[in-house]
Amino acid sequence: MKTKLLYHTNSFTYECTAKVVAVDGDDIALDATVFYPGGGGQMADRGTITWPNQDYPASVIALHKRDNIVWHALDCPPPPLGTEVVGTIDWDFRYQMMRTHTALHLLCGIIWKEFGVQVTGGQMYPDRARMDFAMENLDRERITVIEDKVNEAIGADYPIHVYTLPREKAFAIPDLVRTKVNLLPPEIEEIRIVEIVGLDLQADGGTHVNHTREVGGIRITKTENKGRINKRLEIALDPLT
Repeated sequence: MKTKLLYHTNSFTYECTAKVVAVDGDDIALDATVFYPGGGGQMADRGTITWPNQDYPASVIALHKRDNIVWHALDCPPPPLGTEVVGTIDWDFRYQMMRTHTALHLLCGIIWKEFGVQVTGGQMYPDRARMDFAMENLDRERITVIEDKVNEAIGADYPIHVYTLPREKAFAIPDLVRTKVNLLPPEIEEIRIVEIVGLDLQADGGTHVNHTREVGGIRITKTENKGRINKRLEIALDPLT
């Protein structure tokens, strides 16, 4: 049994019809889903699931991926096995996550290009995001350079392509994994690639916009010294106009 991950092929898909293939308490597994279960620093989607003769939409209160199955925890008794349901995500929240995730790839790409340092951690929030780098020096001049170059890349409107490659071919690409620790399990045979054409190329499982201009603009709002060779940058996105 395997859940078809619709968000992997099109991050802009916000609703789908699917069949309940397993039930565990108030958790259901579907044969396909638009719900991103969280991971890689990106927050899980929010939304509802509806089915025939239901009094009100069931809220998805938690998501988790186990093996190849995405489980959706509901706030009410689940529908029976085999029921056809409609899953709908909170699109405004998803799109904010997409813009934020692409912004972090731009940040990572610019810092790698300018300073050649790796990522040591990261996390997205509804209103901001942070990323840690194995960087010794992060003075005001560098912060200005990073912010300016990220915003230049946003304005350049680079296209973003998502595709998969066999593991062996993917790992033949230099610097594909930018984290200090390779978090990709060895059993994954197909690697999903997110490419900001002309700027950045990374292995990634999250959701992204189609062009960098959709990010809108970023501000580096905070920096922290997390160790002698570990610096944290916090960013916020400018509102879309």
